Amino acid sequence: MKFNRGRRRSRDSKEAARYGEERLSEVPSDVVVKVLETVKIQSKKAAGNEEDRLSELPNDLLLNILEKVGTLDAIRTCILSKRLQKLPTMLSQIVIDLSPRDLFEMDGVVAEVTDKILSTRSPQITVHKLKLKFFLVPSRCLSIGKSVGLAMVTQKLDAAEFEIMTQKDFSHCTDAHRLLYAKKFNDFVRDCPDAFAGLTRLHLRNMRFGKSDISNILSHCKRLEFLSFFECDEGVRSVLHVEHAQLVELVIIFGKFETVELACLPKLQRMIYRDWQYDDNPLVLGFVPQLSKLSLACPYFSGKTLNLSKLLANAPTVSDLYLEFRSEKIWIQPECSKVLAPVLAKLRFVNLDHLPEECDISWTLFLLEAAPYLEELCITVWDHKCRIESQKSVSKKTDVKWEPSDPHFKQKNLARLTIYGFQSDDNFIGYVRRVIQAAANIREVSLHARKVCPLCFEKFPQAAVRPSSYPRTSEEFGLLREKMTAASATASPIIHFRSLG
Repeated sequence: MKFNRGRRRSRDSKEAARYGEERLSEVPSDVVVKVLETVKIQSKKAAGNEEDRLSELPNDLLLNILEKVGTLDAIRTCILSKRLQKLPTMLSQIVIDLSPRDLFEMDGVVAEVTDKILSTRSPQITVHKLKLKFFLVPSRCLSIGKSVGLAMVTQKLDAAEFEIMTQKDFSHCTDAHRLLYAKKFNDFVRDCPDAFAGLTRLHLRNMRFGKSDISNILSHCKRLEFLSFFECDEGVRSVLHVEHAQLVELVIIFGKFETVELACLPKLQRMIYRDWQYDDNPLVLGFVPQLSKLSLACPYFSGKTLNLSKLLANAPTVSDLYLEFRSEKIWIQPECSKVLAPVLAKLRFVNLDHLPEECDISWTLFLLEAAPYLEELCITVWDHKCRIESQKSVSKKTDVKWEPSDPHFKQKNLARLTIYGFQSDDNFIGYVRRVIQAAANIREVSLHARKVCPLCFEKFPQAAVRPSSYPRTSEEFGLLREKMTAASATASPIIHFRSLG
């Protein structure tokens, strides 16, 4: 019986440890850091030969704790005792992701730590995640690249990510800086082929490449699944031609590409393209059979609108569409449902962001009419003084006039409508009423007050803010509910008024 009790106690302890690990995965990393710091203090206070509390834990649980924080914090913690000092070489996740300021102050630490950990760890322990953020300094890049490249060849490494920073940020970068950074990066790729051959995620910024440089980089990064460009291009009005067998997600922000052509990306699922400067033909979707999530934002609209029917002609698989109108100009053209429906057959979620407050929002109904399986529609109406002032010279605001081709159309799958910036006027009341009439099975309507932009108040404290007519009393709420649902014969959704304060 004693033996059985001992075995049961051992089993209970294992179950408790396993339960602790599961619960630990739910704890935010900043909380874990605070706990580790507390344990450090307690350990320092411990008497000479007395074991500290961390050292009493089993290795599996210790590693689980350490992998919840950055690798540098884990190393600092492991200095506490000889037993803990071997743990950094057993980590399955190596993450060094410092802020630019900390990275600048700890110049060289990324290369040193990376080399030490990768060169001393057992090749039998798989690295499930390697993420390194570092400055584009040739000597240190070479050290990092050689260490990671050797690990690619000699160890098990599931995923590796480089986020490469430049010493000048985008606001201080000249064309000469961008050309120099691109050259340094090309040299880095050439000198460390093994590292880039196994890389799965890559973030680049502030680089102006030569023609075909990006294609050459992609040919080296054969395992790449995620690629992000910030302020990168191949010259003013250059055409970016993208082909890659493994790429799953592509992010392009700023840059002066005239056209981004996704020629052949058989595994691409997510695409974000923001802040293009030329609207003649900014994005061409070629062979992208798995593209499901598309996010587009244009602040430099000069007058020519895009047709979604043409843009998405080769991507009828898109199910989640985000369109942002930060310039307060409507840069897409409302289209007839007969033309648009074939490319929106799988659309489930639509988010239209930063529509101008004075613009009639009824034009957005063309998406509801053309997407029979749409489940959620979110609209944010928001005027930004901080953006309006800086964009006055770009173009005049565009107001869109549109009437549904079928004023009695019905949509059977829309379940939720959300509006940020709702006002008690005919524009919004009529719109909500029209959606409720069309969406026979709508269950919920959430109407939020206007969002507040801290930057607007900071930059333009004296600027006049359009008075808000958002309802405030229960009587106003009830009256508006009656107005918006009175004409509906079938749908009776729950209408929430959610003031943002």
